[in-house]
Amino acid sequence: MAALLPLVLPFLAATVAIAAGRQCPTSCGAIDISYPFGIGPAYSRPGFNLTCDATTYSNHLRLGSPNSTVDFMITSASGSVTAVAVGVVRSVTMPVTAGAYSASWEAPGRPFAISGSANMSLFVLGCGIAATLLDRGGAVVGNCSVVCGGEQVMERLPDGHCGGVGCCRVDVPVPLRAFTVNLSRTSDGVGRDAVTFLVTGRDRYTFRPSDLERGVDADSVAPALLDWAIPDRANCASAMADRATYACVSNHSYCQDSPIGGYVCHCSQGFSGNAYVVNGCAPNQVYGSNQPKANCPNKCGNVSIPFPFGMELGCFARIHLYLACNPGPVPPILQMTKDLVVTDISIDEGILRIQKLSDPGDFLDNRDSTFYAFSGESGVVKWAVDNYTCEEAMANKDQYMCVSSHSECIEVTDDRTNRHVGYRCRCSSGFEGNPYMEDGCTDIDECSQPDIYICHGICQNSLGSFSCTRCPHGTEFDTSARKCKASSTILGIAIGIRSGGGLLFLAAIAGILNRRWKKGVQKRLRRRHFRKNKGILLEQLISTDQNASDSTKIFPLAELEKATDNFHQSRVVGRGGHGTVYKGILTDQRVVAIKRSKLVVNAEIDQFINEVAILSQINHRNVVKLYGCCLESEVPLLVYEFVSNGTLYDLLHVQQSGSLLPLSWEERLRIATEIAGALTYLHSAASMSVLHRDIKSTNVLLNDSYTAKVSDFGASRLILIDQTHLVTAVQGTFGYLDPEYYHTGLLTDKSDVYSFGVILVELLTRKKPIIENENGEKQNLSNYLLWAMRERPLEEIVDHQVSVEESNKEEIMSFARLAQECLNLR
Repeated sequence: MAALLPLVLPFLAATVAIAAGRQCPTSCGAIDISYPFGIGPAYSRPGFNLTCDATTYSNHLRLGSPNSTVDFMITSASGSVTAVAVGVVRSVTMPVTAGAYSASWEAPGRPFAISGSANMSLFVLGCGIAATLLDRGGAVVGNCSVVCGGEQVMERLPDGHCGGVGCCRVDVPVPLRAFTVNLSRTSDGVGRDAVTFLVTGRDRYTFRPSDLERGVDADSVAPALLDWAIPDRANCASAMADRATYACVSNHSYCQDSPIGGYVCHCSQGFSGNAYVVNGCAPNQVYGSNQPKANCPNKCGNVSIPFPFGMELGCFARIHLYLACNPGPVPPILQMTKDLVVTDISIDEGILRIQKLSDPGDFLDNRDSTFYAFSGESGVVKWAVDNYTCEEAMANKDQYMCVSSHSECIEVTDDRTNRHVGYRCRCSSGFEGNPYMEDGCTDIDECSQPDIYICHGICQNSLGSFSCTRCPHGTEFDTSARKCKASSTILGIAIGIRSGGGLLFLAAIAGILNRRWKKGVQKRLRRRHFRKNKGILLEQLISTDQNASDSTKIFPLAELEKATDNFHQSRVVGRGGHGTVYKGILTDQRVVAIKRSKLVVNAEIDQFINEVAILSQINHRNVVKLYGCCLESEVPLLVYEFVSNGTLYDLLHVQQSGSLLPLSWEERLRIATEIAGALTYLHSAASMSVLHRDIKSTNVLLNDSYTAKVSDFGASRLILIDQTHLVTAVQGTFGYLDPEYYHTGLLTDKSDVYSFGVILVELLTRKKPIIENENGEKQNLSNYLLWAMRERPLEEIVDHQVSVEESNKEEIMSFARLAQECLNLR
């Protein structure tokens, strides 16, 4: 059988009309062609000459002469952007007896290179195969190997798992103008050919064990990407020095250095078109409006349509926020495209909920993706009102969309790629409404929402906030009427004085009965909350674990209310992913942190019980200590030791008085050692292995002596000692999330180790987990370290506060290599 080596490569080019007066071919069949590309050398820039093949049914273009083996095929068009696919397909025979095979590829011309910023990966399918990807100079870009197990192992292998059994992959982090793939057999156990192919977006191909038998159709996987640039000068500075050959000839255009070498041209802000032709950049046509016209329709079927979205001209802020109401179905449906239905628009969260959407990628393929982004949740898409940063948007007051008082600007990024999408607006804390409308953000009356903003006293609303004071002396808070009423005892005495001894006796009896009744109501309410919050289950978990029952207490609600001054806002010390944290003082004078869950839904309660069950079994100096919990309130409460000095993230990245606090190399090494000790305990020394699943610097707390303590076990999972992995929904934080776990859903201790590796890099470089590279693009800190360890000396990698000297250089290098080892996928 022949081994198929498909490489399908697309790139983007502007589709605008060539300058007036030049009678050059601008299309091939129904396909528009834009300069610097052109049909024939007289109508294209050197290196961009295409040949129109009129003999094919599909719209077919070739690079250079008609005899070229590289095909260009336009696959889709949207507005002023055309996607162009370049295909190279090779069929080779690699007999089972062959021990090695090598295949090479070179870009079809000087302007082109494989993009290093498109999440591209080389997939290798086979059994007993080792693959190495080399660049033009022979340097190793990456390598991987595949093995196959027995028939039972292969049948149980889950779809999408490409971790070395039947399938492996090599990520392409740098632009490549040419590459070589070397394949060699590491065993002769199974006689199968090897299949390799390059894919844009590592999640766009899902490996299935059956692919080993039936092969992979090149048309069924997403193509790879070619970047292109004007190659005759190394950068913009040298290009602009030679105006005779400078390619950015349009007014209102600018030059940008390309990561593959050379440069590209763009129209300036407020203009669009083709910067490569004279007068090619024209002012943008404005379809939207900063404020809607009067009487805009604001509902389609069951879906409300708040501005900046709209269904009529003058009712939407930008053209990408235009929606159409289809009156045919009952009820009518709100559509973005023919196949995509909007079921909800959230201004506060900045998301759209989409129906009939199996993958958010489908959405981005069918809609201008400039203003939309992946949210990390299927069927939910993030949106931006414009593609500027907040700083850029606020500098242009005429076009700034956050027009309401008490509103703020929020940056929008793609949760999967960390690409900056643009900005959106939301009302400031303590306000609600529509920040895109003048005076759209109004004050929240917290006192009128006692179920959300709890106050067991006198509630006083203020602009953007509220205050809660204790009931006056002689009164008590009535939970039924939700206000202060005269104390039953004092009321009884007053009546007795007025009415004599008999009435005094009756009043006293009535007061006692009333108090007993209220206590009974409160007791039944607390019991109901206790059952709803799965208190019986937790009691059983604690009672069956001797270690837990010795140290874990179930606190009464009254004690925690007293400890936190009825959960007063002044006692709030933090807000985490699963709740709000209050500082409190117990009756035994212990200072504690009390975490109050945000939501009262089963999923949140399950996570709460999960955290209690896990922490109750843990006793380690570098893991936050659990004192107990309370289940008598509407929302569950968790009581653990108060760690006073903030988080490791704050220490590393948050400035104090305009500068970062000094942090010596010895302190960094000690903190890393303490975190490692905690993880070792969790993974192997505890009664059951604990997989934390959200290790990050914000979940490492520091006490007064800067001792590290791992916290926030709401996402953690228990696993039997002899169990190697769990299959679970992916949960964690981008920048720390293990790519293997993200793609396969297989949770192992290596997932925590990968996240720990990111913390090591933070300690080493004092950079945040998501950074901007030299080209202004977002990238993971882990990818930066793996690149920097190959390309830069150690002194340029470490934080400037760490002095690399002969006495400690080897120790720092070992630290960096340990981080590198933690971040390696295999």
